[in-house]
Amino acid sequence: MQIYRVGGAVRDKLLGLPIQDQDWVVVGATPEQMADLGFKPVGRDFPVFLHPLSKEEYALARTERKSGHGYAGFTFHTASTVTLAEDLLRRDLTINAMAEDESGQIVDPYGGREDLKNRLLRHVSPAFQEDPLRILRVARFAARLAPLGFQIADQTLELMSVMVTNGEAAHLVAERVWQETVKALMEPSPATYFQTLIRCQALPVVLPELSSLLHGQTFERLQLAAQANASALVRFGCLFVQDNDQASIRKLSARLRLPTEYADMAILVSESGERIAAALQSLNGQTLMSVFEAVDALRRPERFASVLDVLSCGFAVVRREKQQVLAMLQGCLAIKANSLISQGITGKALGECLRQERISFLASRLP
Repeated sequence: MQIYRVGGAVRDKLLGLPIQDQDWVVVGATPEQMADLGFKPVGRDFPVFLHPLSKEEYALARTERKSGHGYAGFTFHTASTVTLAEDLLRRDLTINAMAEDESGQIVDPYGGREDLKNRLLRHVSPAFQEDPLRILRVARFAARLAPLGFQIADQTLELMSVMVTNGEAAHLVAERVWQETVKALMEPSPATYFQTLIRCQALPVVLPELSSLLHGQTFERLQLAAQANASALVRFGCLFVQDNDQASIRKLSARLRLPTEYADMAILVSESGERIAAALQSLNGQTLMSVFEAVDALRRPERFASVLDVLSCGFAVVRREKQQVLAMLQGCLAIKANSLISQGITGKALGECLRQERISFLASRLP
């Protein structure tokens, strides 16, 4: 039995990057031997085990064969005779197809170290084109490593285009498209993810609702959000600034089964973004209260703060006024109805008096 650290941990170690997760491959072992050593089986499709102490994943070396469409259309073969090189051959990119043995020696049968040196994302073998999920994964790796100068090899980008042309990309399920996309949004260069999908013609297939939205200004907003270390929610919202096609947004939300907060953010930014920016051009109490009411800021101040984070990536006036507007919102929230109730004001009049109190507060603080 031989144990190797594989994949991203080896790649990131060689790049001098922090190691996030560690994956291990076991060569020359059987499931029974792993169980005897205290490993807990967790894999459904092929033997994967959790280490009894570290709880990290240890997979038996395996090969795979295409048996259907999509990323799930594979059958796997594991045996104690499967070699490390055979296991690494099934991986997506050469920089992810390296291993490290227990003495720290790097095993690199497919030129991953050379591609790291040349800053190249290159597929390991023609079997790359059998799994459409790799289109999204390569785009995501490009978004992660673009700041380090990495580019996709021409042959790999061509294979990705062929997969789209052959209809393989159409078999990607919405759940996986969203999972990869939300991960890509949090990479250092999220715009690169979408630009890669455009280059290989995959965007109209996997994210057709975004095809008309993505252009230079969108990418600039997205990069500003990344530089500000914004949340995935804010970065997602940046895709919909100055977009007025709510029907497409709702279609996207339904098809990808977006989390409610993401769907709401897209609609809210699309519907109200330009109006909010216009209102902040000439701040006064009445217009600011109208903004608060239009986006339900008094009941959902955290969401409103995220909306301003999105819009600050698209409008200079929002960047300039954001902190003042948030301070005004907190001042309004501090004005409660209790004092008015103690004066005997109730019912509809209470709500209107509370509103006027808050407008007066805003007027006293704004030019």
